[in-house]
Amino acid sequence: MKERERHTAATKRQAWVYTAPSAPPLADLFAGGDRRQKALRYHVSGNFKNLFDLAVHFGLKAMPSDWCSAAGAWLGTFAIPRWYAKGVKKARNNLKRLLPNASEAERAAILRRSWQNQGRMMTEFSIVRRLAETPGRVVWHGMDNFVEAHKRGPVIVACLHLGNWELLAPKLVSLGLAPSANYTPPAGRAQAWIARRARLKVGYGLLPPGKDGIRPAINILKDGGVISVFCDEGFAGKIRGPFFGRKPHLEGNLAVVVRLARLTGATICPCYVLRNEGARFEAFALTPLTLPPKDTSASIIDDVGLLNSIIEPIVRANLDQWYFLDNAL
Repeated sequence: MKERERHTAATKRQAWVYTAPSAPPLADLFAGGDRRQKALRYHVSGNFKNLFDLAVHFGLKAMPSDWCSAAGAWLGTFAIPRWYAKGVKKARNNLKRLLPNASEAERAAILRRSWQNQGRMMTEFSIVRRLAETPGRVVWHGMDNFVEAHKRGPVIVACLHLGNWELLAPKLVSLGLAPSANYTPPAGRAQAWIARRARLKVGYGLLPPGKDGIRPAINILKDGGVISVFCDEGFAGKIRGPFFGRKPHLEGNLAVVVRLARLTGATICPCYVLRNEGARFEAFALTPLTLPPKDTSASIIDDVGLLNSIIEPIVRANLDQWYFLDNAL
């Protein structure tokens, strides 16, 4: 009985429901206390920030690609150690835990490259399509894996937050996959508009965030379509996946992917992008994964462990380019 209870607890996954922030009424600008402060932040200071974000985005689009990327590298190394001390501390702790045999100098170099990559990633968002479509900017490996898997039926593109992962979107569309992606909009209104606009322009479909995106994803896969899910993730400042030696759990996208694959018969196609130097990249589509036949002794935890065994070595080998390095283990 106790064993069954432990198994039941391990296989439960709490659904996350996304709630979009609401706008305070304009009348609150003339109210008092917290209501007025919230209205001022949203309608006045918030709109100044929105204008700044839009100006930066379109200003970066006008820059040459290498300049745009280099500006991000400088910004990352300048801003992150000065204004994100908690994240830097978490990243240092993670490097000590994951690379116990590395020297302090080696871990410091990895951390600096992480700052550079994060900065480059942010500024390159303005020129993603240009980077993906410029000959020689990205070397593509194994892209036929996507096409062949899609010929056989529905596909789950299992992405990783490495290098500049946004480069995968225009490539997948050019291959005829055009996946729909579940994503959470950034907090800033202008940033959310930019992110939505960029994804729609390359031909991505957008699924509702959190729990509300599950049913549409199932319907797309049952119709033989394609969805994209990131298997590595940080949620509320904590790393959910990969597991990095921790006990497997079902509180993350690893579990979402294998559940959807079991339910719809979809093929899982792991993929990732690595930065070589500056704004030049290599992208990899790995051998597609079809989950083994289910038997009475297998469980969803076994499936999660199998998928984790594929993605974790890739993340471990490229911690300097991993977006969630500064989340807590």
